[in-house]
Amino acid sequence: MVLRSIEVTVEKDGTVRLPQKVNLPERRRAILTILDEPMPVVETALLSEAALAEDWNRPEEDEAWAYLQSDK
Repeated sequence: MVLRSIEVTVEKDGTVRLPQKVNLPERRRAILTILDEPMPVVETALLSEAALAEDWNRPEEDEAWAYLQSDK
C-alpha cells in the first residue's frame, strides 16, 4: 500500500481545493486533516510588489516599454 499526501486548501464553506489535478486508477477514500491555523500569505508577488513598484513606476521604464503601447 502506497500512501500519498497532498496539501490542499479548505475554504470557509468547506470547499476543498487541490493544487493540481490528481489522477487515480479508480475511486479512493481519503483523510483530510484540518490544521488549527490560518493559511499563511506567502505570495511572493504580493510581498515584493511595493519594492518592484519603485522600478516599474520610473519614467525610464515607461520609455523602455513604450513601443508595446498601441497607437491611438
